[in-house]
Amino acid sequence: MAFLPSWVCLLVGSLSFSLAGDLNFSDLYPPLWKESPGQFSDYPMENGTYIINPWIFPERLGIYKILLNQTATYFEKFASGNEQNLLWGLALQHGWQYSSGRLADPSQRTDCGYESDHLCISVDSWWADFNYFLCALPFLAAVDSGLLGISSDQVRLRPPPVDQKRFCYDVSGCLLSFPEIMNKWSNFYKCVHSPSSTFEDILEYLWDAHIFTLNNIFNTFDDRYVYYSKQEAKFEKNWVNAVEYIGAARIPTTFIRVHESQKGLPPRILSKMDTASGISDFTALQNTVLSGLSVLGTVSSFSLTAWKILMNTQDSRKLVLEVFDEIFTISN
Repeated sequence: MAFLPSWVCLLVGSLSFSLAGDLNFSDLYPPLWKESPGQFSDYPMENGTYIINPWIFPERLGIYKILLNQTATYFEKFASGNEQNLLWGLALQHGWQYSSGRLADPSQRTDCGYESDHLCISVDSWWADFNYFLCALPFLAAVDSGLLGISSDQVRLRPPPVDQKRFCYDVSGCLLSFPEIMNKWSNFYKCVHSPSSTFEDILEYLWDAHIFTLNNIFNTFDDRYVYYSKQEAKFEKNWVNAVEYIGAARIPTTFIRVHESQKGLPPRILSKMDTASGISDFTALQNTVLSGLSVLGTVSSFSLTAWKILMNTQDSRKLVLEVFDEIFTISN
């Protein structure tokens, strides 16, 4: 393994923490988790259809909460308490986006996401738009699969105030506009539901759906970059690139691992004054991860291809996890 690029090792390792001791889950949940809806009846109903506004943070977070609650039973065979549910990665990532201010209006033309309207999710936010497709489509695919206990026409998401044609809002609309992405998530839920599926099987289907979603919408919101500093726009692009490496290694997106790894992510939007590895109000880990992402963004696609080939066997992926769990062990 000595020949592996050090920057890939760092980034994968940052998602490979091992924790000793017991932790209180309630202290680690995303912001406003307890206040967010956790079942369909917590949302309003119009003409027999549940209406969810994904442009309000607790309502979008509630989508993840429903997914986690409804799929919990399928992950109990791996560990109790739903800690091993692989959908935690999406929920916790959305929580970091909110707490770091990345869901607010980057153009600052409105108060959306700021103190006077802090629960608002801006359609002009690059992060919010990308997250929409990693929230709405997995959710509606789960509805369509029958996993959530309601029919496909019983739930609809509210559109944003502008750019409505860029998104889909119900099962039929998403199947029409993004059939391949919906199919990937449907395959994931079939695997989750199957009694014979192993943890590794489910993990493979999750990352397949996740990466496929990102690749298919990557250029959709390029016009959002103008609202950000060059540093933040670069970080956005580098983050998507890094997820490809993380996904190839099939890092388990379980509760504790994702929570701990996000300590290495920037706690605020990057400004034009920020220089990777030397940001005074960032921790050493945050500066190191940011530098690693910057380096990763400069390498050729050949490196990713080589990494995918290397990660093509379960033994290789297991070895990577073992090495980095040993390096990044945290003791309480």
